[in-house]
Parts: sequence; C-alpha cells; structure tokens
Amino acid sequence: MNAHASTAQADRSQPVHIGDHLREWRQRRRMSQLDLAGEAEISARHLSFVETGRAAPSRDMVLRLAERLDVPLRERNVLLVAAGYAPAFPQRQLEDPALNSARQAIDLVLKAHEPNPALAVDRHWNLVSANRMVAPLLAGIPQHLLGQPLNVLRLAFHPEALAPRTVNLAEWCGHLLERLHRQCEVTADPELIKLYTDLKSYPIPARAGPLSSDNVAIPFKLRHGGEILSFFSTTMVFGTPVDITLSELALETFFPADERTAERLRQMAAAMT
Repeated sequence: MNAHASTAQADRSQPVHIGDHLREWRQRRRMSQLDLAGEAEISARHLSFVETGRAAPSRDMVLRLAERLDVPLRERNVLLVAAGYAPAFPQRQLEDPALNSARQAIDLVLKAHEPNPALAVDRHWNLVSANRMVAPLLAGIPQHLLGQPLNVLRLAFHPEALAPRTVNLAEWCGHLLERLHRQCEVTADPELIKLYTDLKSYPIPARAGPLSSDNVAIPFKLRHGGEILSFFSTTMVFGTPVDITLSELALETFFPADERTAERLRQMAAAMT
C-alpha cells in the first residue's frame, strides 16, 4: 500500500464489522485468504465466512488472526470490539504506577547512554523523554518550535530547526521519510499518514545519488559549535509489551560515528557536571 492509498483508507468511514476489519488488514499485509488461513490453522472457507459475516469468530480466533497479521495492539482492541468482545490490551499513561518498572527502565537506558544523546518517542514521534545530551544539540532553535508536543521529525525537517544544521540533509531526511512510510504501511495510523504528507512538503533536496558501497549505515551529520558531529542511530522497543503505551514507545539512541564526535560529546558532558 502506498501513502496515497493509505490516506484514502484513513479518510473514508471506518468499517464496523469484524470481517471488514480483517479483510483490510489482510490486504494491507498482502496476504490471500489461503495464506492467512494457513498461518492461523483454520480453513480458508471459514475465514471467508468470517470476512463476509456468515460466521462469527471466537475471541481467541480474533486474537490469533490479529497476531498472524501483525496488527498493532491498539488496533487489536478495535478488532475485538467490532467482534463483540471487550478490549484485551490496556492503555495507561506512562506516569501510571503500573508502569513504574517500565518507566525506570527507560530512564536507566537514557542515563546509561550518556555521554551520547538518546531520547524516547511515542507512536507519533512526539518526545516523551530525553537524556541531558539532547538539549545542547537543540540550542538556538526558536522556542515556539520546542513547545509540547515536541515532534522530533518536524524538528529534523523544519527550516528553522535542525534542517539547516544537517550536513547530509537529503540523505538523512530521506532515510527518516522511508522509516515513516514503513510505519504508515504497518499501522495505517491516520496521524502518521498526515505527518508523512506534511514532511513531504518541506523543502528537502533530493538525494544526489546512491550511497557509496563503503557506507554501512546512513549517518546523521550535524553542525554544532563550528564542528560537524557525526552519529549512527539505533532504535530499541519493548520486546513483549501487552500495554498499548509500551508497545508504541521507541528509544532512539545515537552513537558517535568518529572519534572526534566521541571526544566532543565527552567534553560537553564534562561541562555539564
């Protein structure tokens, strides 16, 4: 599904029958009825009956089909409700006492990653938390762009934020757009689709050509204090979440791509102590 098709689906009225939901997710995953039936260990005939409303799936079958389709937890609740069942996955605020251990784990990872920058974002790329090494990299950005919710992708693309400081703007923003597009494909989230459309409208130059075969990853090269800092990024997620909030959190961690950047980060950290 391309972004245009995703947008068209997001704009129209949402389906209310479980069969309609299942069919859309199956088609989004480019699976035939036979493929999905085989994965879920049911007959293709029965799956066809479920999609057309001639058969009502059990709660366990809804969850099994959703798992095989890799449906996000938030949307699995939608499937359950459409089939007449109560939602199975809670959604709590990160400040909820039930998520204390998860919040502590996030804080531990962010703190332990210093003197390298790291941050946590929600499903729409809004900043949830960051370690102390992130703020210096945002110094000088107009305050009106740093209000809540602070969307880190918009900061990367905005001409008054990080875009003019990014040395390899075309490559880095192209990489971010590709990541976001994959998220739109996987989740069909209307807000992500809107974000993708908005970011495409920013004046980002096209890539000059394919990356050199010497590159192992696309770096993030940022002008800072008269120097160029170069980073590699990695993404961490909770491995077995059953809470919607946790399932949608991602930790973006940055590592120095060269010794000069590593030394500069150590100096910045020392100056903050």
